[in-house]
Amino acid sequence: MEDVAVFHAENVAAWRKWLADNHQSKTGVWLVYHKKSSSKKSITWSESVDVALCYGWIDGKKIKIDADTSHQYFTKRNPKSGWSKINKDKIAHLLAQGLMSEAGLASIEIAKQNGSWELYDAIENLEIPVDLTKIFKQYPGTEEYFLSLSKSNKKFMLHYISSAKRPETRLKRLHEVADKAGKHQKMQ
Repeated sequence: MEDVAVFHAENVAAWRKWLADNHQSKTGVWLVYHKKSSSKKSITWSESVDVALCYGWIDGKKIKIDADTSHQYFTKRNPKSGWSKINKDKIAHLLAQGLMSEAGLASIEIAKQNGSWELYDAIENLEIPVDLTKIFKQYPGTEEYFLSLSKSNKKFMLHYISSAKRPETRLKRLHEVADKAGKHQKMQ
């Protein structure tokens, strides 16, 4: 297994250079962040994600190291992973600024070809899947409760359903969501 590098970027230019030099040869890196109140300089999460997207990379798990320091894992984007609205909006901005690398542009093209670019669109638009609507009809009052939830709660539940890999898992999750809604409970 590859030893994963740890990198501290004091500014956007340093992070961009690291990715330009390593985005093809490395599979991941832990990027160090320092709190604004710290005497040590580092880039922000938003800046780091912007640059990572330019090279076809994405942020992952974040771990606190101490009171002022954390690091976050960045890796090459899985071609089958869905694209969030936040990241697609970031991409539009980065494209307009001419900041995308060939690798970043290729990751977008692959996503558009394999459907992962649109994977979360229905969730972002809060579209209730047909199979969930059918299940709601079996549980009186569930659809009304579901519709009364905040956008973030509805998105969480819709993502939970759509991320099921197997049909039987999806069916189980559909019933879980309906059961929770029937009890006027949010999913945790």
